[in-house]
Amino acid sequence: MSSYSGWVDEGFGGVADVFARNFEEFPELGAAVTVFAGGRKVVELWGGVADEGTGRGWQRDTVVPVFSCAKGLVSVCAHLLAQEGRLDLDAPVSRYWPEFGRYGKEAITSRMVLGHRAGVPVLDGVLTFGEIADWAPVIRAIEEQSPLWEPDTSYEYHGHVFGFLIGEVIRRITGHTPGAYFRRAVGDPLGLRAWIGLPGAEMDGRARLVEAEGRPGLPGPEHLLTRIVTMNGALVFPGLDEPHGWNDPALLGMELPGAGATASASGLAGLYAAAVTGIEGGRRLLTPETVADAVRELSSGKGWLGFDMGARWGSGFLLDSPSFRPMLGERSFGNDGAGGQFAFGDDEFGVGFAYVANRMIGHGDARASRLVAAVRGCLGG
Repeated sequence: MSSYSGWVDEGFGGVADVFARNFEEFPELGAAVTVFAGGRKVVELWGGVADEGTGRGWQRDTVVPVFSCAKGLVSVCAHLLAQEGRLDLDAPVSRYWPEFGRYGKEAITSRMVLGHRAGVPVLDGVLTFGEIADWAPVIRAIEEQSPLWEPDTSYEYHGHVFGFLIGEVIRRITGHTPGAYFRRAVGDPLGLRAWIGLPGAEMDGRARLVEAEGRPGLPGPEHLLTRIVTMNGALVFPGLDEPHGWNDPALLGMELPGAGATASASGLAGLYAAAVTGIEGGRRLLTPETVADAVRELSSGKGWLGFDMGARWGSGFLLDSPSFRPMLGERSFGNDGAGGQFAFGDDEFGVGFAYVANRMIGHGDARASRLVAAVRGCLGG
């Protein structure tokens, strides 16, 4: 890539070098990276193509689907409510949502869900796309669900159920669905370009996703992993331009809080910077005590399906995982997306970071990790 747009502060040129090399060494299409340090933006870079079909370029404020980075938005909201004393993460979910506490779910806590330990990574109920968009049918299906294992004895990635379950707890406490509550409590006050449920006015300017050649697919439709990712086939994956695929405005516009966020790099990095330091002298969202609670490891190693990708999980966040998603250290917390997107914060280093892209190479690919390593080098780590 011969050129890109944006700027870096003195001392962060290494991030710009890696950003440029990503375009040369990967099948990058369009991408952006933003870094805050000490509450101040020190890196804001973007380049490439947002829409391969039209050739429309990536702009400073371009948003793109970021998949499970959505879990970071939901989890920040949950921790804010806990910090305010409105949510006890270790109390049964049924304290806030009485209908949930049936069929073996009576002792499940929000913490277990945030740590992917609740035993409900997928639903038995088969729902249509319209029912998922309507919210209430998913909530009823969760109420009727029995855990696949005794809660808190094992873990497995809770995919979409994570967002609906914690999202309904948020709704019971606040009266707002999680996407609406995020905008009201965090997104709008801070002016963040990040949504769970993209507004119609933002649709035309979004980046469109494309699949990288050779990207690994999912196992068959009956495999638990495929059922987790597609909600039993109601959501198309990895299909993008098909109805109910990830370029479909109908999907992007609905609240899909486990994996349906759309954001810019600055929107995601700003969220984590606000969480760990505050932005431009503003109050930090999460206290040091709240961050300490969030980064306490709950799950790692082999999950219920027998896989160990090297991920470590705290309460709602991916933690520093050297063999999967290396970050900056033990105070780092974030979430990544199926297309390679990644965002995290760290209050020891005072950093908020986000990388977003529209070419989907593979879950956990190296583009973001190279940028994080560059940030670490710029910080002297």
